[in-house]
Amino acid sequence: MPGYAVLFPGQGSQFVGMGRDLYDASAAARAIFDEADNLWQGQLTRLVFEGPSEQLTETVNAQPALYVTSLACWAALQEALAGPADAPAVAAGHSVGEYAALAIAGAFSFSTGFGLVSERGRAMKAAGDGDPGGMAAILGLDLETVSDICREAAAQTGQVVVVANDNAPGQVVISGRPEGVRVAAELARARGARRVVPLAVSIAAHSPLMEPAAARFREALHRADLHPPRIPVVANRDARPLVSAEAVAAELEAQLISPVRWTSSIQYIIDQGISTFIEVGPKDVLTGLVRRIAPEATCIPCGDLAGVRQAADAIRQMPHS
Repeated sequence: MPGYAVLFPGQGSQFVGMGRDLYDASAAARAIFDEADNLWQGQLTRLVFEGPSEQLTETVNAQPALYVTSLACWAALQEALAGPADAPAVAAGHSVGEYAALAIAGAFSFSTGFGLVSERGRAMKAAGDGDPGGMAAILGLDLETVSDICREAAAQTGQVVVVANDNAPGQVVISGRPEGVRVAAELARARGARRVVPLAVSIAAHSPLMEPAAARFREALHRADLHPPRIPVVANRDARPLVSAEAVAAELEAQLISPVRWTSSIQYIIDQGISTFIEVGPKDVLTGLVRRIAPEATCIPCGDLAGVRQAADAIRQMPHS
């Protein structure tokens, strides 16, 4: 399957002003932002470009904002290619980034995906308001050690705490009730973690505390017009391609309460013979993770006008299949 993979970032990559240069320079990107404003029935684009940052960071705003900005970036890249170039061989997205990956694969329309992402943000916020949680990044310990620590902390406290993201070797995120996360963080320090970084969130994403969100979100998925992806999209939950509309629906519901297996997802793509990754969307978080998982891979961040041009040049220079 050689070719290239496209990756879409998740929550935490948003920042005020993201996508602004694409909006100004690319008609295709501008059309995506304009359509989002119509669907939002408000000024999402203004929030993305001007802030305030605290409002953009709120889950209900950050998730649709990232979806829109990532797909505007993708539209600008397609516009820059504008000639014969191979489509990506595979796509993946980190957590909410999976929606942008599925959109470019034709699993649903831009507007359907926008509605799903917006409802996902609302459902997660409601679950967090009803049962507040916390998250922390554990740096310098392997997945097995962090998994053991979570089990130990849960047994000690009687509180939920689980692995939420296996991001890269030595970078694992935990999620759960605040006391469970606090005790797990202490245990991680005692076991030799290089750093423990509490995340600025009040929800326990990718944990059993999101069960109410999954139940609420199921209704939106039942109403959505879903299709089999036209290119493989490697699922967060099991690091394998989604091949049917039913698989897409099952993934997007279960993803809310399941860990993001990012290390395994990138390794699966590498195992298919693919060594070039284009990160489409703001910042370069996933580029950094790919470099830790597969140092031999080439990863090009494509989140602004300069990145779009660099990615387009790299794709044009690839041998056509």
